[in-house]
Amino acid sequence: MIGYLLLGFDTEMETKVGIINAGAWGTAIAKVLSEKGMDVHVWDHNKTIIPDINKNHTNSRYLLGVDLPECLTAHTDIEKVAEDKPYLLIATPSIYIRDTINKILDVPTIKKGETIIGILTKGFVETGNEPLLITQLLEEMLPSCYKDNLVYISGPSHAEEVSRGKLTGLISASRNGKNAIRFRKLLQGSNLVVFSSFDVIGVQVCAAVKNVIAIGCGMFDALKELSHMFGDNTESLLIAAGLNEIQFIGQALGSTYPETFTSIAGVGDLHVTCKSKYGRNRRFGKEISQDRITDRYKDLDDLIKNISKIGYLPEGVMASKYVKQISTKHDLRLPISDAVYEILNNEVQPLQAVNNMLNRISGDPRNT
Repeated sequence: MIGYLLLGFDTEMETKVGIINAGAWGTAIAKVLSEKGMDVHVWDHNKTIIPDINKNHTNSRYLLGVDLPECLTAHTDIEKVAEDKPYLLIATPSIYIRDTINKILDVPTIKKGETIIGILTKGFVETGNEPLLITQLLEEMLPSCYKDNLVYISGPSHAEEVSRGKLTGLISASRNGKNAIRFRKLLQGSNLVVFSSFDVIGVQVCAAVKNVIAIGCGMFDALKELSHMFGDNTESLLIAAGLNEIQFIGQALGSTYPETFTSIAGVGDLHVTCKSKYGRNRRFGKEISQDRITDRYKDLDDLIKNISKIGYLPEGVMASKYVKQISTKHDLRLPISDAVYEILNNEVQPLQAVNNMLNRISGDPRNT
C-alpha cells in the first residue's frame, strides 16, 4: 500500500508534523512550523530536553535565548511522534541515524507508506563498501514504497538565525517532484524561501562535503595569524577550490545537474558554513590550529569514536573519512579534502598541511 505518498492526504491531518531529534536544527524547524499554526511533535533521546521544551518553552541546550511556541510539544516516545503524521522530518546526526530509523520501522503509518519523510541530516553513512548518502541508507531500511519518494532538505541555514526569523533559503529535493513541492509549501513562509529540485544526489553531496571544506577554512583562519602569506584573497581561493571538489564528488556519485553547485545548496551553503560565526566545523578547524585538539586522539577513527567528548558535533569529521574513501575509489585528486583528512588522521600538522594543500590546488581534480 502506497497511501499518502502518491494518493494525497487527508486534509484534517495535513498540519500534523513529527520531527525526530530536537537538536538546534530540528528545534528551529519545529519553531517555524509551529508558528505557522501546525501541530508539531518533536522527539529526542536526551530526556532533559523534553521538559525544557514542554515547561519552559525553550531548548537551552541547543538554542539558548530562543523562545518556543507553547503549542510545540516534545516527547520521549519516538513511535508516538512518528505515528499518524503525514509529514515526518528526520534531523538526527548522521552518526546516529541508522539506530534512529530502526526505532520507527514498525510504526503502522510508515509501514503503509502514509507518511512523507523529509531529511535534514547532513553527511554520509558508513557501510562495508562505499559510504552511502543519507537517502540511500533510508531507502534500504524503509518499506519499498519510499524508494524515489524521500525528500532531502538543505541550504545555507544556521539554526540560530532561522529560529530568530532571519530570512533564509532552502532547497527541497526529491525524485518525486510532487513530494518536493509538498515540503516546499510546508516550510516556506515570510522568513523561509524554499526552492524545489530533482537533484537529490547533488544537494546531499553539497550538504555533506561543505563541512569538510569548512574545517579546512577554520584551520586556515587561525593560521592567518601565524603567516604573512595568507589573507582574504587566499581564503577566497580556498572556498572556490573547495566548491570544485564538491562538484567533482557530486558528479562521481551520479549528479547530472551542474546548476546545483552554483545554487544555494552549493555555493550558498559552502559560503555560510565557511564564514559564519555559528559554524561548528569552522570552529573545530580553528581549535585544531590553535589548541592542537586532534593531538588527543590516535587517528581519525579514534577521534570519531570519541566525538562526543568535544562538546559539540562537527559533522565534517565523519564526512572527511568518507570523502577520502570516495576519492580513492573514483580516483579524484582533492587537495583540500585530502589535507583535512591527513590532519584529522594525525599524519601531518596543520601549517604544513595547508602549505601542501595550496601547492596542490591547481589542476584538474580528476587524476590523469
